[in-house]
Amino acid sequence: MIHSYWTRPRARPEPAERARPEEDPIHTLRFGVNYTPRQGWFHSWHDFDPGRARADLDSIAGLGLDHVRVFHLWPLLQPNRTLVRATAVDQLTRLVDLAGEAGLDVVVDGVQGHLSSFDFYPEWTRSWHHRNVFTDPDAIEAQAALLRALGRALTGRPNLIGLQLGNELNNLVEHNPVTVDEVDHYLDTLLAAARDGLGADGGLVTHSAYDAAWYGDDHPFSPEASARKGDVTTVHPWVFSGDCARRYGPRSPQVRHLAEYGTELAKAYADDPARLVWVQETGAPEPHIPAADAPDFARETVRNAAECPGLWGVTWWCSHDVDRSLADFPELEYTLGLFDAQGRPKPIAQALAETVADLRQGHRPAPPRDIALLLDCTPGTRSASGPGGAYFEAWMRMRAEGARPAVVLAERAADAGYLAARGIKEVVRPS
Repeated sequence: MIHSYWTRPRARPEPAERARPEEDPIHTLRFGVNYTPRQGWFHSWHDFDPGRARADLDSIAGLGLDHVRVFHLWPLLQPNRTLVRATAVDQLTRLVDLAGEAGLDVVVDGVQGHLSSFDFYPEWTRSWHHRNVFTDPDAIEAQAALLRALGRALTGRPNLIGLQLGNELNNLVEHNPVTVDEVDHYLDTLLAAARDGLGADGGLVTHSAYDAAWYGDDHPFSPEASARKGDVTTVHPWVFSGDCARRYGPRSPQVRHLAEYGTELAKAYADDPARLVWVQETGAPEPHIPAADAPDFARETVRNAAECPGLWGVTWWCSHDVDRSLADFPELEYTLGLFDAQGRPKPIAQALAETVADLRQGHRPAPPRDIALLLDCTPGTRSASGPGGAYFEAWMRMRAEGARPAVVLAERAADAGYLAARGIKEVVRPS
């Protein structure tokens, strides 16, 4: 039955009601970091230094994290539409092996694409040779060939988590207009290529999008595509999206529950009630999160996300601050690391390490969320579910009052089998 939104606080479950560790062990959660090389940022691929990479990875492993997400640059991997450079691929596989030596598993992103406000295109997609990377058949096939090549080079490595199409590919939409149907074709083609390269049992095959996929009205990368294509759903809940931190404040519940909310929102769009969600990017950018607040932000973000059933894990952005000797980055990019540009751990690194250790040692997963807030929106009104939107604020009110709301789409609110599969016993409407 669907009820109107209520304000009755709901108590936290007593420990006896929680799942026993042997039924749903917390150690299955993954905690890692997006690797940004300390020296030279991703320009370091021009003169890759295994010794420097090893030092970075050893520092990351020293925090007790279990994986890294790594990125090469598309123009260096594929400078011509029909050429994938073996030397560049060898650099990437060497980095994966170095991570393994440090005790870290790895997910590799293929098409970069977009990184920290810079877009990297091979010359065969630009100027006189311009091709829309999402719609041009030759450009799509070239990217598919790159992903097949990467998959074949990486497959069989015991520390490989999987292959992702690329980082936040929807950031390229502004210069590559595309429709929802064309995005679906693009993603389906590239996901199939990545799977072909890795093989049936070679690891996860995923894709990622920045928050416009969830909150942007009529954005061509849809929530359905994020939640139904690939092996897991990835979310990048950033506190600057929708001006969340500035709108509500850096210590607000809206900010500290944002990754949790993004996880629950993503679960609502999945066809499979058991599909996992990966908080693949979240971080504490200044000035949105002042440095003094960053440790507590990290603790609360990770702990709150860990309250979500069906969470794959959390991968922090990022490992190292961008060095200020590099020009033209947005200010926040110089502050996002767990380590500073000299390689020294920041207070946020200690906070994250302690939180991960505590969760692995003593935390018991929360039970299924038995109450859900109904989301009724169209592609053109999707912003209601983003920061500042009516739905977002209703969910956050419930959370602040002690409820642990799931999210359920209006078209599934009366599907008894689906609700039972997610453990949902009550659906309420926003006021």
